Amino acid sequence: MRVVALVDDLLDRSKLAAAVPAATFAREPGAVGPADVIVVDLAAHGGDLTTLRARQPAAWIVAYGRHTDTEALAAARAAGADRVLPRSAFFRDPAAAVAAGPGAVPPSGRGGSGRDAAP
Repeated sequence: MRVVALVDDLLDRSKLAAAVPAATFAREPGAVGPADVIVVDLAAHGGDLTTLRARQPAAWIVAYGRHTDTEALAAARAAGADRVLPRSAFFRDPAAAVAAGPGAVPPSGRGGSGRDAAP
């Protein structure tokens, strides 16, 4: 599985690299090569999700952000992120968050698109 992370924060990078050693990192959406999974830090790259989704329609996009920034979390879902998690939930087990695919995410209460339900 090819995992590319659009994550700028060095501490977040080190945590993700420890949990998912095969992950590579990019600093801008144009540097994200072919990927099965793309991890996006909403604090720095929330506005890049639409571009990522357009460039990589088949990739599984996992986005994380502050739990208090409900607008950013909702915007990530609307922009096409497949999994949107509060930062604390993502870093509780980054490998599991990245490994989860469409069949592993419980359907939302609105009919089961396979995407995470809004908080």
